[in-house]
Amino acid sequence: MAISTSHLLFFLFALSIFLSLSSAEIRSTDIRSDSRYIIPFDEFGFTPDGRLILNVSRISYSVPAPELAKLGFFFCTRDAWLHVLQQIEDGNIPCALHSDLVQPLYTFDRLDGANEFGIEYAMPYAGQFTLVFTNCVPGLRVSMDVKSAMYNLEGRDGHRDYLSAGRTALPRVYFLFSLIYFSMAALWIHVLHKKRLTVYAIHFFMLAVLLLKASNLLCEAEDKSYIKRTGSAHGWDVLFYIFSFLKGITLFTLIVLIGTGWSFLKPYLQDREKKVLMIVIPLQVIANIAQVVIDETGPYGQDWITWKQVFLLVDVVCCCAVLFPIVWSIKNLREAATTDGKAAVNLMKLTLFRQYYVVVICYIYFTRVVVYALETVTSYKYLWTSVVAAELATLAFYAFTGYKFRPEAHNPYFVIDDEEEDAAAEQLKLDDDFEL
Repeated sequence: MAISTSHLLFFLFALSIFLSLSSAEIRSTDIRSDSRYIIPFDEFGFTPDGRLILNVSRISYSVPAPELAKLGFFFCTRDAWLHVLQQIEDGNIPCALHSDLVQPLYTFDRLDGANEFGIEYAMPYAGQFTLVFTNCVPGLRVSMDVKSAMYNLEGRDGHRDYLSAGRTALPRVYFLFSLIYFSMAALWIHVLHKKRLTVYAIHFFMLAVLLLKASNLLCEAEDKSYIKRTGSAHGWDVLFYIFSFLKGITLFTLIVLIGTGWSFLKPYLQDREKKVLMIVIPLQVIANIAQVVIDETGPYGQDWITWKQVFLLVDVVCCCAVLFPIVWSIKNLREAATTDGKAAVNLMKLTLFRQYYVVVICYIYFTRVVVYALETVTSYKYLWTSVVAAELATLAFYAFTGYKFRPEAHNPYFVIDDEEEDAAAEQLKLDDDFEL
């Protein structure tokens, strides 16, 4: 196999297993006329009592009597695949199935003329493995129906846990955070009632974002709980996707609206601010569609990587787009400070928007980069910690936003004496070189 081809195979396989966050519940997959060298299925963290049930039926080939010993399923770790790739490049092995670094599960030469098989495999030791099908016959197209179930036996009664070893705590984690967000929503309702004379439309929108986030976490907790017990989401995944869709759109819309100062600084949106919303909202729709496809098809889908790239690209564009209104507000406040004679008031607003600008960047960087890095370096047994880190960062961002933009009486806040006004004017002059 050529080196360039091997590198391509490695890229596709590595991208799949590194970015796949599936729970490895019971899956049924239809493979039709597929000639890919590698088809990765789900990744799963096994305990010493891990099990795999694999049933494959309706097996057919594009040519009669192929070399069936070069087709089969195996388990492989991420690190081992790097060495398997090197063995193939060096010509030491003709096929990944022949490597001593993988765990062969079934090769098709054992079919003896049949077009289906079923196996139950007990893991010899704990670890995080990916179920992989390999086709080492160039140009051969394979069709088959694959049903797989990976689970760990837990407790004295040996009940099945269909969540990966590092994700079995996720139902409790999501449920706990949903309670926190529902509590925050109740507190926010109390604040709105207490400060009802200074409440703006943006504050009710913030309440809606809180409730959608709490509902999304509750549905995700139930989704993971059902998968953990039965291997199927039982419809909770539909509710999860609905609330995830609404939460994503409203959160990005909220950041844009706060960045523009809508309702609490001005009652309208400028044309350029409306255009940002017209870009962000459709992109969020695309991102959520991509996320559903990614979750439901898994890395074995031929278009899975394309949808993953679409999701990452759209997410980056949305994260960048929401920063523009904040930048515009900061520039507008700078200009207003030199013309309207209200330097102290504008300095307060300017400081607030600068803080929010920095916090939004930190939130985006942490949840998109740091959390991914944490998941990559963390042992498979503790993958739940990356979820906790992401949710804590999100919780801190919500709390900061609510605290800084809470309803407040304006008159006492903006009573400024002459000395404070002069000091603020000097500070604004010094801040002219602030770079965004």
